[in-house]
Amino acid sequence: MPNPSEPNHASHNSSTEIREMTIDDIALVYHLGEQLFTSNLYPSLYRTWDEWEVIGQYNTDPEYCLVAEVEEELAGFVLGTIISKATWVYGYIIWLGVSPKFQRRGVADKLVDKIVERMIEEGARFMLVDTDPANEPAIRFFKRKGFGNARRHVYLSMNLSKHEIYGRLIAYERDKAERVKQRRTRRP
Repeated sequence: MPNPSEPNHASHNSSTEIREMTIDDIALVYHLGEQLFTSNLYPSLYRTWDEWEVIGQYNTDPEYCLVAEVEEELAGFVLGTIISKATWVYGYIIWLGVSPKFQRRGVADKLVDKIVERMIEEGARFMLVDTDPANEPAIRFFKRKGFGNARRHVYLSMNLSKHEIYGRLIAYERDKAERVKQRRTRRP
């Protein structure tokens, strides 16, 4: 999650409209996320942001893909999903982003309020959100919104390009491509 800041309603002169994302919003949402979710800030958290994050969520859970507009300009977005496990239904905020131009104006508050409302209507019993432990502004924001019970989550990674099987697979694929190329050149 980016750093949704505390709202400063004194500087909030324009009304914020929250609506479902449309197909025309996909590129705008993606590019705003590209601006916000840089891996140099939180490498493990933001390494997954790509156009498929937006397209995939829009295709599977469009009712939980919301955008905020201020004066017909994209101010922010939230992408979420419902997770059903046995008798429990969870709401999960996957991505929340607010344009720097519109931060501290209550945009993140309105996006979260609207998605929580939708999740409750869908029967969610509780909500989940995650962020990097160092993303203190996001943690403060979500605590203020009523989220709690913070837990640390450890991500471990392995560079597969240095794994012995990876090298063999690359060699196999090169050999296969060469064999196909040879077959094509032998044909009349």
